[in-house]
Amino acid sequence: MPLLGVMSFVVSVLLLLAITAMPAMGQQESELPAIDDGSSILLPRDFSAVDYYLITVDVGDKVWDNFGHTALRVVDRESNTDLVFNWGLFDASGGSVAFASDFFRGILNYQLGVSPPSWEFNRYVAQERTVWQDRLNLTNEQKARLYRRLAWNLRDENIVYSYQYFFDNCTTRVRDYLNEALGGSLAQRNRALTSSTFRDEVSDHYQSVPIVQFGLDVLMNSRIDRRMSQWEELFLPARLRQELLETPSDVSENGQRLNLLSEDALVAEFPSPQPPYNIYNRIAAALLLPLIFLMFHLRHIPMQSFSAQKGFVLSSPALTYRVLGAVTTLVSLASGFFGLVMAIAWRESGHLDLHHNVNLLVFWPSDILGAIFGIQWLIFGRPTVLGTAMKGVVSFYIGIHVLAVLVYFVLAATGLSEQVVASVALYVVCPLLLLAALVSITGFKAERRIRFN
Repeated sequence: MPLLGVMSFVVSVLLLLAITAMPAMGQQESELPAIDDGSSILLPRDFSAVDYYLITVDVGDKVWDNFGHTALRVVDRESNTDLVFNWGLFDASGGSVAFASDFFRGILNYQLGVSPPSWEFNRYVAQERTVWQDRLNLTNEQKARLYRRLAWNLRDENIVYSYQYFFDNCTTRVRDYLNEALGGSLAQRNRALTSSTFRDEVSDHYQSVPIVQFGLDVLMNSRIDRRMSQWEELFLPARLRQELLETPSDVSENGQRLNLLSEDALVAEFPSPQPPYNIYNRIAAALLLPLIFLMFHLRHIPMQSFSAQKGFVLSSPALTYRVLGAVTTLVSLASGFFGLVMAIAWRESGHLDLHHNVNLLVFWPSDILGAIFGIQWLIFGRPTVLGTAMKGVVSFYIGIHVLAVLVYFVLAATGLSEQVVASVALYVVCPLLLLAALVSITGFKAERRIRFN
């Protein structure tokens, strides 16, 4: 069942936390640091012999490449140099544990790398990702501005930057540098709001990795639920390329004004990864089918005797309680895991979009303890016998948990919460309420006490 994928999600969760790193929202055009001693930068003698190319790489099917990639190719025919500038490099030489810890805490040090085009292109061909190359039509003055910025970025003190997935990444670096070269006209063209939110883009781009799509939808809070501006939307490599294809340049050819991009070339072509299935449909089906099966085996015990107590049990207990145990164990582990990640991230992580998450009303860290009872039902195929005090504790826990879920539904239905939770509420929480009801009325049996006077 798809919920088994949640366990594999543990392995990549720290990487996923990095994906959701976001600074304060609401910014528009990025302010680039001033180039203090630009006059000391050696420039080519003739910028007519310098060409810039936008390199756009299609999305992949891994956690780290589902948004695509952008790089900048610089060709100087006079000096016979040809290099690709890539802002997507990071250093993991300290070991995976240290790297994951830094990711979790929000320390994301990426850097600019420069390599020959053949090396860069071969890497994406090996990953079976489509690569586009488009010539940038810039005036010599604009080329000089961009050249100075690239030279500034190559200095030791500037080569490393604090990566922020939506606002400072490989694509936004190219966007911002081009905007500077164009005198700010690119930002001026893209100030309107779009109809999309950051959550929309995350969900759309992770359809090919459904369990990651679901995990991010749960872990991210309301900070990603506002509409993006057109400028912010240009963090997407494909969207930046499309915008530049439609933006007029200051360069004319044969009396006709060119757009910023021309001479498009397909360096490599592969099919884009396709979404295998709708994760929410699969989760709902995986929960509802066994629960409906258990509902048909629900049996009421009408009378009290030495062998039975009033209440409900499941018929065919050897089978049905094992089914209940399997579902409860998986759900408890998944819910506890998500709750634990959200709780720790709220306290320890520098990623503000992982704080104050309304999904904590549904997924509690303590839910992981429910796996203890689930394993018992799975092994023994019968209800768990509890003393009066312990049964009261369990009943109270389930009761306040259901109450919290009802508050969650009110927030979702009324829009009092800015966080978008409709999919989680409809496809996940509704089946969980049914599971809670079944567990509450069939999972436990009070210890019998017989008094003789």
